[in-house]
This record gives sequence, structure tokens and C-alpha cells, in this order.
Amino acid sequence: MDLSLFNDLLQVLDATLRISAPLLLAALAGVFSERAGIFDIGLEGKLLVSAFASAAVAAVTGSVWLGLGAGILASVALALVHGFACITHRGNQIVSGVAINFIASGITALLGQAWFSQGGRTPQLSGAARFEDITLPFAEAMAAVPVIGPIYADVLSGHKLLVYVAFLAAPFTWWVLYRTRFGMRLRAVGENPAAVDTAGISVAWMRYRAVICTGILCGLAGAYLSTAQNAGFIREMSAGKGYIALAAMIFAKWRPIPTMFACLLFGLLDALAIRYQGFEFPLIGTIPSQATQVLPYVLTVILLAGFIGRAVAPKAGGVPYVKER
Repeated sequence: MDLSLFNDLLQVLDATLRISAPLLLAALAGVFSERAGIFDIGLEGKLLVSAFASAAVAAVTGSVWLGLGAGILASVALALVHGFACITHRGNQIVSGVAINFIASGITALLGQAWFSQGGRTPQLSGAARFEDITLPFAEAMAAVPVIGPIYADVLSGHKLLVYVAFLAAPFTWWVLYRTRFGMRLRAVGENPAAVDTAGISVAWMRYRAVICTGILCGLAGAYLSTAQNAGFIREMSAGKGYIALAAMIFAKWRPIPTMFACLLFGLLDALAIRYQGFEFPLIGTIPSQATQVLPYVLTVILLAGFIGRAVAPKAGGVPYVKER
């Protein structure tokens, strides 16, 4: 293989992992919620609120860890609001999710302007207020090994901590859902809550625990956007990632490992769009940057339009549970 082509491939794969990380965390968040029967279209709002809280606290305290904690707390708080509306008051789950997205969009811009007076942005983060790249063991020594060395040193090594957390979260989520008592009960609540209730398990408490897991994972994803992938918060920086995560989750039919590969596919398309922006292709010429940027979103529409085949949601998804007396 031509050396320059191989280097291009490594750079695209490296970018794919970085871009896929927040999508994967948000998509796994959706898996927890929807497997328990709570549809959550508000992933986008939780990402945005977490990104703002993380950047704001990191900017004020100078600690990325305090920022991460604030992002998770803010996201969990929104998740509990969604749970309160949908579980306790049996509200419409789609309406609640949309409302959360609108609230997040407005409140982040308002608080950002009120606190920092920078048009809704937070100050630029640097030093201990941002996550640093992590070099994996022996990366430099292995760089000289043909093929495997550059893949290890340039693709797998050198990412932020939350990238590794995201890709470890996929097998961990599979283990939780399919190999633990909590996971089996959570899936049962999403399929047949009445049977779970008959067994003496609180359906409401199981669903609240599921939305808390959703809040934690969305908090990690939002914190990654503002304190790892970027150096601060800007308005609407989630840019539809919550919706793409939902599409990836449905594409993978609510299964954690296929969800990871679906997110990698979206990340790859996004990485290609960035890499070949303004590139002159033989016979075709230069493709407008807008055309390449829209590729991931076009794929989202195609997948959601049914190209993936029948995707059956959990049977009790979107249906409030009313205890029989």
C-alpha cells in the first residue's frame, strides 16, 4: 500500500475514534433508558447541559475533574426531571424529551451570557481544566514496527481518557444488561412491567435507576465535548449528536455492541467528511464542503426511513405503567 495512503487511513481512523466517542456514550445512555421502557428523545439536551456545566465549572475552578462531576450532576438532574414527568406523572415521553431539548438550548445560552458575557460561550480552557492525551504503554517503542506499530501508536494511543471510557462502556453495558440481575430486571421492565410488578419488584424504581444511568452516560458525553474534544463551551455545540446517537441505537436494535459499531460508522463518515473537505477527486473535481458535511445526517435519515429493516422497540416502550389493583 502506498505510504501516503496508509498515513491518510491512519489519520481517518484516529479521527473516527475521537468523533465516535460522544455518540457512543449517548447511544448507550439511550439503550439503558429505552430498554427500561422510557423513550428518551432528550439525549441532545442532556449532552448540551452537561457540556455547559463541565466547561463552566472547569473554567471557574481550573479542575477538569470538578467540571466532569458538574456535567454528570447536571445531566442526571435533567434525566430525573424526565423520569419525574414520565414515570411518576405518566406524561408523554416524547413531549417531555422535546421540552428538555428546548430548555437545555435556552438555559445554556442564557446562563453562559449571564455568567461570562461572551455571547453564551465559556472562557477558553487550558492546562488542568482540560483532559490531556494519554499515551499507551510502549507506543513510542512500537511505532517503528511495520503496520501494527503505527496502528497502535497513531490510532489507538494518544486519545483523551473519555474516549477509552466510551469504548469500554460498550462491553460493560452488555455485561450489565445480559449478565447481571439488575440488567435482566431492567430488560424485563421494558418488555413486561406487569410481570415484574407481580414478582414484587418496583417498576418505578427500576425505571428511575435506568434514567439515572442514562444521565451519567450523557454527562460523560457532554463533558467530553467541552473539556476534551474542544476547549470550552459554545452555543449548540452538541450539533445534533443526541439525535444521531438515537439513530445509531435504533440501527443497532437496542443492543450495546452493535450500537458501538453503528457509532463507529457514523464517526467514520464524519471523519471522511472532515478529511476530504476541499479535496479534488479525479474526474469529479472538488466536492463542496457542505456536501461532505451533510453525509452523516443523510445516512441518519436513510436509516430512520427504514433501510435497516424492521427494528422492534421494547414492547412496553413509551407506555406509562399503571399498577393494577
